[in-house]
This record gives sequence, C-alpha cells and structure tokens, in this order.
Amino acid sequence: MWGRQVTARATSTLVVRGATVWHPGGTAREDLHVSGGRFSAAPAAPDAEVLDARGGTAVPLVVDTAPARVPADPRAAYDLTPGNPATFAVVRGPVRGSRIRSVLVVRPDDLVGVWVAGHAEARDGVPTRALGRDLTEPTVRSSWVGTWWDRRRGMAQHLHADGRYAETRGGRANAFTGRYWVRQERITYLDDQGFWAFGELLDGVLHHAGFILERA
Repeated sequence: MWGRQVTARATSTLVVRGATVWHPGGTAREDLHVSGGRFSAAPAAPDAEVLDARGGTAVPLVVDTAPARVPADPRAAYDLTPGNPATFAVVRGPVRGSRIRSVLVVRPDDLVGVWVAGHAEARDGVPTRALGRDLTEPTVRSSWVGTWWDRRRGMAQHLHADGRYAETRGGRANAFTGRYWVRQERITYLDDQGFWAFGELLDGVLHHAGFILERA
C-alpha cells in the first residue's frame, strides 16, 4: 500500500452520502454537497461524484490549538456547513469529538478520504498526489520547507523539499518519519508507522496534534 498512489476522479462537485456528520453542537446523519471547493446547500449537479459513506463519520480537520487564533465563534469556521471550505475527512466507523479536537490520527484502512478545499488528498487510505509535486512552486516551498519548533514541548518537525518529514522529540531524532502534502494552509501527513495525521498553518504558526510550531 505505501508505494501506491491513486488519482481521484476529477469532478467539480461531490456528494458524500449517508455519513454521520460531526458539528460543534453534535452529530447528524446527512448528505454533504461540495461545489467549487466549498460545502453547498444546492442540489448536486448531474455529473457529481457520489461517495457512499454509510457507516462512516465526516469530520473537520481541526485541533484545539488552532481555533484559539481565529476570530469570534471559532468552531463555526471549521463546521461542515454550506459556505465553509470543504476541508474534511471521512472515517470508517464512529469518531469521538475529543479525538477530532485534540489528535486526529487515522489508519489507512479506516480512511475513506481527505479533502482540502474540495480537493482530494487521499482516497481509501492512499495519497492522490505524487510525493513532492506540490512543493515545486517556489512560494509554496518557501512557506513550508524547513524546521519547525515547539520549544516548550521539545519537538522539532523537519519538512524536507522532497516531501518527506522527520520529527525530533525529547532529543530523539527521527522519532516519527513519513511523507507530507500541502495545499493552501493545510498539511496532510502519512507516517511511516502507518497513520494519517493533519495540521494547519495560521499566521505563520504550524498547529499539529496539540503542538504549536514556529520556524526555526
């Protein structure tokens, strides 16, 4: 699996059908409609891709450290509701709210898909883009590649230009290693130990799994 890459079907619209959708106030069984990179209240177009997500949970990609840096009503900015960016994951089975808010890690076998602004980053636990291709643009590379530090917690994350990463934790080099992809302000990790994880860049600060990382 780790050497495979899939290419998501190129469609302008997507319907995620039958998932349990996580909202800040609770969950609901409903369909999600994606158009133009955002959730939409409009009916799906005839050529929309339809994803059968029955038995799965649709969740936002958010950690507790990130909403504190956005304006009033921060949870609403991450809600899977019409008008918001379609940045979310669909996970097989139920997902507890505490897992979403703190450290969302997902085994490849449990990951139906990940979307950032409507673009599929992974489908069926497999990445949709070649390693490092997103980093060929100089402005993207300069925004992400380098070493990021959470000195308070003794963690350094090294994002390499080839799309690989390595983490130093508690002075132990290569505590975690793997691949990563970036799109807009989001980063998606696939660790060599066999799990997907997620982060967000806000005001030049990288938020990931409870860590708050700044450029070295």
